Amino acid sequence: MLIAQITDTHIKLPGRLAYKKVDTAAMLRRCVAELQALKPQPDLILFTGDLVDLGRPEEYAHLKEILAPLPQRIIAIPGNHDSRDSMRAAFAPEGYLPPDGFLQFAIDDDYPLRIVGLDTLVPGEGGGELCGERLGWLDRTLAQRPDAPTLVMMHHPPFVTGIGHMDKIGLKGREGFAEIMARHPQVQLILCGHLHRVIRADVGGRPALTCPSPAHQVALDIDENAPSCFCMEPPGFMLHWWHDGQLVTHTAVIGDYDGPHPFFDANGNLID
Repeated sequence: MLIAQITDTHIKLPGRLAYKKVDTAAMLRRCVAELQALKPQPDLILFTGDLVDLGRPEEYAHLKEILAPLPQRIIAIPGNHDSRDSMRAAFAPEGYLPPDGFLQFAIDDDYPLRIVGLDTLVPGEGGGELCGERLGWLDRTLAQRPDAPTLVMMHHPPFVTGIGHMDKIGLKGREGFAEIMARHPQVQLILCGHLHRVIRADVGGRPALTCPSPAHQVALDIDENAPSCFCMEPPGFMLHWWHDGQLVTHTAVIGDYDGPHPFFDANGNLID
C-alpha cells in the first residue's frame, strides 16, 4: 500500500496570497500534478491539517476544486488554521468525519493499515491540545484492535522540536499521549504537520514524523529565541510505503530538477 501525506496547504480565497507572498493555491496545483505523475499511484491521500488559512467555507471550496483531479480517497484531520464546522461540512460527503464533537475517527476499511485521526485543534489558538476526552477516546480506540498495524494522524507534533517559536504553539497533553503510545505497539507511525519541514522523534517508543508543506517551509533555526519566520525552501510531501509488514517513508520534493540520469551506460559500466 502506498500512502501520500500532504500537510499545511493553507489555501486562501482565490487570488489571495499567504503572508502577501506565497501563492498556496498555485503551489498545491503543482503538488497535485506531481501526485498525478507518480508511478505507481498512491492508494490513499492523507492531509494532516491546516488545509485552509482562515477556516472559511469558501476556502474549503477552493481547496476541493484544486484537489478535484485526484481520484484517490482523501482523509483529513484539522489543524489550528482550520474550522471544525466548515471542515465538517466540506468533507461530509466522504463520510468518515463524525457529525458533531471533535473531528476524530478510526477507519477500519479493507486497508492493510488502520487509520486513526486525532483532532488537536483549540479554536482561536495556534497551539494544540489533547485533553482528557480526546486522549481517552484514543486509548479506547487503539485498544479495540491491538493486532491491527495502525497509522495515527495529528496536526501538532507530540514532541518538542527545538524550533522555539513553533514549540511555543506546540501540543498540550503530549505526556499523556506518549503514555498511550507506549501501551499500543501496533502504532507503526505518527504522522504530523504544523512544522512545514521534516522532523523525526520517538514518542512512547513509536516513531513520529512531521511532513514538509507543498507551499512555504518554517525556517530551520534551533533557538528558543529565534524569530517566527518562513522560507521558500523546496516544497514537498511524503510517501509512506507499507510492504511486507514494514513501513518505509520517502520525502518527495516538488519541482523541476535536472535528471534523472543513469549511473551506468548501456554496457553496465559506471559512467565516469
